[in-house]
Formats: sequence, structure tokens, C-alpha cells
Amino acid sequence: MKHVVIGTAGHVDHGKTTLIRRLTGVNTDRLKEEQERGITIDLGFAPFTLPSGRRAGVIDVPGHEKFIKNMLAGVAGIDAVLFVVAADEGVMPQTVEHLDILNLLHVKQGVVALTKADLVDEDWLELVKEEIRRKLEGTSLAHSPIVPVSAGTGSGIPELLDRIEEVVASAAAEEGSEIVRLPVDRVFAITGHGTVVTGTLLGGEIREGDNLEVLPGRKQVRVRQVQVHGAPVKSAQNGQRVALNLVGVEKQEIARGEVVATPGLLEPTTLADVTLHLLASAPALAHGTRVRLHVGASEIMARIRLLDRETLKPGETSFAQLGTEKPLIGIRGDLFVIRSYSPAHTIGGGRLLDLHPPGRKRFRPETLAELSVEGRGDPVELIGLALKRGGTQPQTVAKLFARTLLDKQVIFDTVNKMVISGEVIALGDREGFLSAASYGDLKEKAETALGEFHKSQPLRPGMPKEELRSRLAGSWDPRSFNPFLQRMAGEGVLSQEEDLVRLAGFVAGASRGEEKEYAAVEEAIRLGGATPPGIPELSQALNIPQKRLEAIIQLLVRRERLVKAAEGVLFHRETADLAEEVVAGFFGATGSLETGDFRDRLGTSRKYAIALLEYFDQLRLTRRAGEKRVPGPAWREKGRG
Repeated sequence: MKHVVIGTAGHVDHGKTTLIRRLTGVNTDRLKEEQERGITIDLGFAPFTLPSGRRAGVIDVPGHEKFIKNMLAGVAGIDAVLFVVAADEGVMPQTVEHLDILNLLHVKQGVVALTKADLVDEDWLELVKEEIRRKLEGTSLAHSPIVPVSAGTGSGIPELLDRIEEVVASAAAEEGSEIVRLPVDRVFAITGHGTVVTGTLLGGEIREGDNLEVLPGRKQVRVRQVQVHGAPVKSAQNGQRVALNLVGVEKQEIARGEVVATPGLLEPTTLADVTLHLLASAPALAHGTRVRLHVGASEIMARIRLLDRETLKPGETSFAQLGTEKPLIGIRGDLFVIRSYSPAHTIGGGRLLDLHPPGRKRFRPETLAELSVEGRGDPVELIGLALKRGGTQPQTVAKLFARTLLDKQVIFDTVNKMVISGEVIALGDREGFLSAASYGDLKEKAETALGEFHKSQPLRPGMPKEELRSRLAGSWDPRSFNPFLQRMAGEGVLSQEEDLVRLAGFVAGASRGEEKEYAAVEEAIRLGGATPPGIPELSQALNIPQKRLEAIIQLLVRRERLVKAAEGVLFHRETADLAEEVVAGFFGATGSLETGDFRDRLGTSRKYAIALLEYFDQLRLTRRAGEKRVPGPAWREKGRG
């Protein structure tokens, strides 16, 4: 079951901190300045044990207009709200702005605490209740109960606790994300322990000893200790208020708004597709407007790119792109709030759709169609879009998860259905997936590349597999490329032979004129006998470019007309066979041979004699025994003694 964090909200001096102290016994005004001024400036935290025994965390946020950005840093991770309105003052400016923020962040579970109820009469109390109901109408908190209380006398506190129990139970039933990430809302150092960060764990589990990273800088850290509600624990779960003692980073290297996450999972971005809603009370928003963007615990300056209009009118919702001035860390589905640049007022918000989109052209139907897919969140559509974006790069389940953030089992089941329907091509077991269209494009490119290779290199039996991979998909893992080739082979498009690939039906060969050229090369090497010409010498004598000569020699070696004894040393097959008979003569007479005797019998130089003997060693016909050669395993297998 998800752990629940309750946030306070409401106008300055309406009694939020006093009420929390009454409910929890904790004074959340932790700063000296807060205690002296009597207002909350920064975020305060308290553990909250309800009468049922259920534990929750409480974030006390500032109500003063100057500290709204601090309020946003805390409210982003809450599951339920204790919305505070003072009975003697009623709804005030920050009451409305806090309500707008809660509505934009879709906070649905809440209780309205009508504080200082002991200071007014019943008629006034009913008037304030009616005013609050009108303000809540049409918001995510429209059906929240309103409970008059007095933190001073304790009046109404039991009923308030009952209502809080109800909203906490509802919030705890909601599913949380499986991705481990902790938006940092406080950073401090403890002597002898080092850097500590706090935040609400938005998904997954963090354990003592885990290796994590701090984004956007990708600073690698280790968790020395985990605390929940001030007590050390072995692990913290989704939804809990968490403090992490980190090793590998100094206090000054982390700031509020950064995110602690599993290494390599989240990718910072400066461009995001979003749905954007403008408050009815806000002025019209023009394309290109600079705003303050609040995501998680961060505040980032951003520019709005409206994709289907020039101006967003009050109360309207549209697709847009956010171009941020600093890296943004989030996931698809995260909610955000925007405030005007100056003076800073909450004007709207929305939901992140794609954090790594292409550059969008405005007023394009295909752009709006893709964004509609992102907005609907249908698994088949999202996976199809992710594969389309991936192009000819295979998308594994892990990559599809990172892009769509669907449950991994949902991804696997959906992809399997799409494979069966023919929409998706599977490469190997789980080596990756391509859309059918991308596979078709890649197959066509492979056929073209092989055709061009055969045309330019007709003597070679095929293109090296790695060369084809580098031309088509240099960034592919061979584990994905091999199944791609196997699939094409199964379709009869190509053939594979060891590390070579060729089009099906292709046979290396040459014209009659070329065959005469090959015969001339072969004859020149045959006439050289045991002292054959080198490649440069042969190229000059036959007037054949060296590169082409090397290709001809490779063909003659494959035809077994020539023997490559060593690099640059070639013998005719007849010469090699004659040399083998000379070896047989020595073995028959003495059971061994020495290099000098073998050289003299062939009438060649030591260089060529050694080349031939080492060639026989490779064939295991001979083997060295000190300074001599004796029969090798293959010699006996051939029945030569």
C-alpha cells in the first residue's frame, strides 16, 4: 500500500502551523526567522500517527505570497491536502492561488479545516462555509468536507481526525510509479555524517547502500543511511517522506529541484511536449511567452511554444512545447505549474507528455495527431509511436519502458500482440523490436548495399558482416543485428557464410576476359615454383593494379588454385603438393626433417622453405620437435604413416 504525504495549504497566518502542532505535537517552523516572525518561510515536516495507527507524513508549506515557489516545491509530492481557511477572515488571495495550484496538480483528496472557529459566531461560520463551497466548486477538491476547528481549544479536532483518516485511506489505495526518483526539496550537512537531502519518494524503493545519481549533473552517490520520519530504516518506499545521507557529494553540489534517481534511467531535457491549461483568471498567453515552470521541487525558466494557435485564451487548454533554460527532469504524466515571469502569479499548468520530442513544426496536423496519442496514453499507440521515433534503431523492453513509462509486463504483452499482428518485427528472443515499416526500410537498404558491393567486388563471395552493420546500423549491438540478418535469410533475401553476407543467388565470378587475367596470374605463380614472385613484382609484370591483383589472388585461393603460406607469400597448388611429397620422402627415410635439408631438396631460399613448413604446421601435417619437423596428427589421419 502506498504511503501518504499530507500537505497544508492556505493563506498566510490562517493557522496552518499551529494546527499541525496540535495534530502531531511537532512545530514545523524550524528556522529561527520563522519562529520570530510567526510565519512559515520554507517547508516544514512532521510525522503524523492517526488514531487508527496509520502513519503519514505532513508537509507544512508557506502561505505568504512571497514564498509561493517554496510552497510549490513541497506540494508537488503530496497525496492529500489539509486546506486551511481562517474563520475570522475567510477566503483570501493566497487561499485562491493555493487552490488553483492544487487543482492544476490534480490533488483530489482533501479536508478543509476552518480554523479559529472559536473566534466567530455560528451565522458568520455558515457564511464562510458557503463562500468556501463556492470557491471549491469545479475544482479537484469540490467534494472535500469542511470541518470547523480550534487549535487553541481543541474543538472539532476529533471530527477533523476522522475526515483525515478517510482521505488518507483513499489516497493510499492509489498506485504509485515504479520508477525510483526523489525530487530534492531540502539539502543540509550534518557534522560527522556529511550531506543529507530530503524529499518525497515518488516511486520505487531506496535501500541503504544503493548506488544512485543526482540529476541533472549525473553525480554518482551512495546511500549511507535512510531515514523516514527521523528514524533510521533499511529502506524507504514509494510515497514516504525520506531523508538520505549521501556519500560522494558535498552539500554545495546539490540544490533544491535536483533529483536523486536510479543511474541511467532518467534523461534530463530542455524540450518537452505538454498539454497546457490557462487559468480562467489569467491574462491571455501569447506564443513565445517566458514563464516560471514548476515541476517536482524545481523552478525553471521556460518559453511556451503554442503549436496550434498564436494565443491561448483564459480557460483554454492546448498542446504546446516547453523550451527550458536549464535541464528539466521528469517523466511522462508529471503535472506542472506555470507562473508569470514578473510579477510572479500562478497562471496555469498541465501535464508532461514527451520529454524527448522532435522539434515540432507549428500548425501541422501530424504534430497534433502525435500529441493526441501521447495524451491518450493507449499502450498500443504509445509503443507504436516509440518505435516510429526509434526509426531503424531496435527498441528493447527497457528502452520502451524509459520512453513510455508503461508497466514492463504491459509493454511485453502489448509488443507480443503487435508482433503477432505484423505491426512489429521481433529481433531474436528479446534483443529488440522494430516497426514493420522500419524493418522494411532497413531491408531495402541492406539489399541495395549488398547489390552495390557485388557490382564493385564481383570476385568476392560476400560482404563482411561487420562492414554491412557499420553501413546500415553502426550503433546496433551485434546481438540485434545477427537476428536481423537471420530473418532476411529466412525470407530468402540473402545468404550467410561464416562472417560473409551476400544476396541470395549471387555467385562470385568473372567474364571470359577476366578469366584470362586470372589464368595469367595463376600461371606466373606456377612458373615461380618454390621461389614465387611477390605481389608488387607480379603487379608490375602483369600490369594489374595491386588492389585488383589482391582480389584475384583471394579468388584463386578460394578456388584452391593457390596456397597462401604466409602474408604475401603464395605458391601454386602443384608446388605445395610437390613440397608435401618431399616431406613424405624425409619422413619415410628418417622419420623427421630439418629446414636446411628441405630447402636444398626444393632448391629454394630459407624464407620460402620456412613459409611452406609453417603452412604444413598450421594444417597439422607437421609439428616442430626442437630444430626438426616430425609427422603431425593430420599426417597420420591422412594415412601417410
